[in-house]
Amino acid sequence: MTESPRRSPATRVGATAAGRRELRRALAAAAIDLFVAQGYEATTVDEIAAAAGVGRRTFFRYFDAKDDVIFANHDEIVAEMERVFDTAGPGGDPVEVACATVGLVLDYYAADLDVSVKRFALTRTVPSLRDKEVATVDRYQRVLARYLRRRFAEQGDDSSELRAAVAAAAIAAANNHVLRSWLRSGGKDDIAASAAHAFGLVADAFRGPEAPGPGRQADGTAAETTVVAVMSTATPLHEVVARVGAALRSAGADPGQVHSVP
Repeated sequence: MTESPRRSPATRVGATAAGRRELRRALAAAAIDLFVAQGYEATTVDEIAAAAGVGRRTFFRYFDAKDDVIFANHDEIVAEMERVFDTAGPGGDPVEVACATVGLVLDYYAADLDVSVKRFALTRTVPSLRDKEVATVDRYQRVLARYLRRRFAEQGDDSSELRAAVAAAAIAAANNHVLRSWLRSGGKDDIAASAAHAFGLVADAFRGPEAPGPGRQADGTAAETTVVAVMSTATPLHEVVARVGAALRSAGADPGQVHSVP
């Protein structure tokens, strides 16, 4: 009797990091398509799992609820940002490093245009998904602020806490502006060029102290200078950043020392 050849054991779905990433993406794509087709409230977890070819138990191994699924790889992006910051050397401008790293978020959205555009439409119409999006942005911003606070403190900045919070908020706002503009265009805009422009404005506005020059004291610190910028609340973010940065530079002030009046 001839022995039948032994079969290699089948690899379980999600057994590898790549497999888990792909399964999360499949669940997200299935959920978004169902939400668009039949409505968020009408869609069940069982339907999402079935559409992705898995069971209900598998769904709950990855997500706590159905509103978690549309930001499927959020935890991965945060972990990757933290890894980049942990391994970044002491050289380089901290704000520029932070801007380059938050670009991981844009890369994630750009990698799957169809899902990203549908997700954007859903978050505009479903309040719970909108709240989830706000929470994800807040988490990115906190990761940015932790890194910037540490780097500014290492540079001896006495206002590292405030400066990091303001810079992180500006970077997150620039990222959101670029992302939403790109999504509104249906992915037709050049997201890389838009990001380079937006992050360049932020980096210029928050650049650290340079060599002594106009408006600086002999030790390189900024001289006491007051700059007042008056703008409408309807002024776009990129214009606000550009005007404030230009006003500070022309006055020889430190762009990191920014105070706002409501």
